[in-house]
Amino acid sequence: MSQDGAQNAHAGRSLAGGRYQLRDLLGQGGMASVHLAYDSVLDRQVAVKTLHTELGREPAFRERFRREAQAVAKLTHTNIVSVFDTGEDEMDGMTTPYIVMEYIEGRPLSSVFDEAVRQAGAMPADQALKITADVLAALEISHEMGLVHRDIKPGNVMLNKRGVVKVMDFGIARAMQSGVTSMTQTGMVVGTPQYLSPEQALGRGVDARSDLYSVGIMLFQLVTGRLPFDADSPLAIAYAHVQEKPVAPSSINRSLPPAVDALVARALKKNPNERFPSAEAMRDECLRIAQSFHAAPPSIVPGAQTQSGQGVGASVFPPVGQTPPSTGPVQQPYQPTPTPSPYGTPPPSGPTPAYGYPQQSGFTTPAPASYSPQPGHATPPPYTIAPQGQGAPGGGKRNRGVIIGSIVVSLAAVGGLIAALSMNGGGGDEGKGGGGSTTATEISKAPGWRQGDTSRTVETSECTEPREAYLDPDKVTMPDMTFRYWPSVEKCLKAAGWKYEKIDKNENTYGQGTVMEQDPKVRQDFDPDNPPVMKFTVSTGNPE
Repeated sequence: MSQDGAQNAHAGRSLAGGRYQLRDLLGQGGMASVHLAYDSVLDRQVAVKTLHTELGREPAFRERFRREAQAVAKLTHTNIVSVFDTGEDEMDGMTTPYIVMEYIEGRPLSSVFDEAVRQAGAMPADQALKITADVLAALEISHEMGLVHRDIKPGNVMLNKRGVVKVMDFGIARAMQSGVTSMTQTGMVVGTPQYLSPEQALGRGVDARSDLYSVGIMLFQLVTGRLPFDADSPLAIAYAHVQEKPVAPSSINRSLPPAVDALVARALKKNPNERFPSAEAMRDECLRIAQSFHAAPPSIVPGAQTQSGQGVGASVFPPVGQTPPSTGPVQQPYQPTPTPSPYGTPPPSGPTPAYGYPQQSGFTTPAPASYSPQPGHATPPPYTIAPQGQGAPGGGKRNRGVIIGSIVVSLAAVGGLIAALSMNGGGGDEGKGGGGSTTATEISKAPGWRQGDTSRTVETSECTEPREAYLDPDKVTMPDMTFRYWPSVEKCLKAAGWKYEKIDKNENTYGQGTVMEQDPKVRQDFDPDNPPVMKFTVSTGNPE
C-alpha cells in the first residue's frame, strides 16, 4: 500500500484505548500525519499528529518525545497551539508516537502566503510584519521556559478564522535530535533546510537566536515572495546559509522601506552574537516598523534574483557518486593551524567560542538565564540534513565518506567568512566614561555613511528608576538600550551615575549613534549599589 493510502487508512481508527477517534486527514509530510479526531472523553474535536518514522521503534526517542510534549503542554499563550495529551499506540504493526493538540479551524501560513503570491507577488509588508510579531510573541514565551522551536517556517504557523496566529510543533525537532542513531543511518530531517540557521547547518548547538534567524528567513519570504537561499541540493542550501550574504528584500520588492531591509539583515547575521538579543527585541522592532510607514501593495522587480548557493555549492558539495577534487591540506575553521589530512582531524580540546563563532570585540556571548543550549544529547552531524519527507541523497555507507569529506572542505571555506567577521566586528576608537563623564570620539564620515534614527531615544527614568529583579528584590534588571540613539542612552547612564564604555563599530545598516550591543544584556540582573562597568557597541554609520 502507498504511503498516501496507508495514512488515509488511519481514518476510522482510534488511539488511547478508543478515546481519540481519527477522522479526516488534515495534512501529512515525510515524518508525520495530522488527523482531525474526536475526543470521546471530553466531547471535543482535536488534532492528532502521528509520527510515522523509524524513530518510533527506539525507546530512547519515545521517552524524549514524551518529555518534550510534557514541556510544551505547559506553554499557554494566545499564539501557541495548545498540547493536550501525548502517548504511543500500535499502527500497522509499528509503535507510533502521537501528540494531541488544539484543533485550529483555519489555514496554515504557507497557504495564505501562496495566495498572496498569486495575487500580488508577495504579502503586504504590514501584514507580514504583524504576523511575524505574533510568531515572535509565541517564541518569547517558549524561550523564557527554555524551549527552542528549531523548525520555524510558514508550514508550522496557523491562522485561525479570526486571523489569530498560532505556532505549532514546539519540541518536535528537538525530540527528533534524540534519535541520532537512526538519523545518521537514514538521513532524517532535523529542521527544514531552507530555514536552518548557520549553526544548525554546521551541526552546532542552538539557542533562542537560532529561532530568530529562521523567523528572519520567513519574513524575507513573506515580503518578497521567495526564499533568500534556495537550491536543488539541501547541502548547497546549507552552504549558502553559512557562507553567502542575502540580498536586500527591497531589491526584490520596491515597496519595502529601508527599515525592513535593516530588520531582516539583523536577523540573518551569520554570527548569533550579532542578531537580535531576544524575541521580544525583534518583535518590538517589527511592530515599530509596521506602524512607521504607509502600507503599499508589493512591487516585485521582474527577474530579481536571490542567492541560490548552487554555483559555489556544486564545487563544495559535489553530486553524490562523484569523487571530490583533490584539495591538498586544508585548515579546519576556527583553528589557527592547518591539518595534514584533507579530511581534517578533531579540533584540540580546550575552550571554544560559543557556537564556533569568534567573539566580536567589545561584547561577550549573551547568556540569559532564561535559556541556554541544551546539554546532554549528541548533536547530529551536518550531513543529516535532508529535504522534508526524503532521506539524504544516496543514504548508503558507500557515499558517506564523500559527503563527510565534502563538508570538511566546505568548512575550510567558511573559515574565511569567520575570519572576516572577527576582523570587522570590533570597530575603531573607544570612548570611555564613568560616573557621568565620557571621552567622545570624532567619527569621520566615509562614503556610504548613514545617520541613525534620532527618534529612537530612551527615557532617563529607565536608568534612574530601573525595574526590580523578579527573583531578587535587592537587584534591578538592565534596561533595553539596543537600537536606541546613543546620546539619549548616555544621558540616561549619566543620570544614574553608572560607569560605561562606548565602543565604535563600523556598520551603516542602522546608522551612526545606534546602539548595536550592550553588556549587561537586556533584563540581566545586577546590584544597583555596585553596578558593573557597562559596555555599549555603537554604530559609526560607516560601512564595514
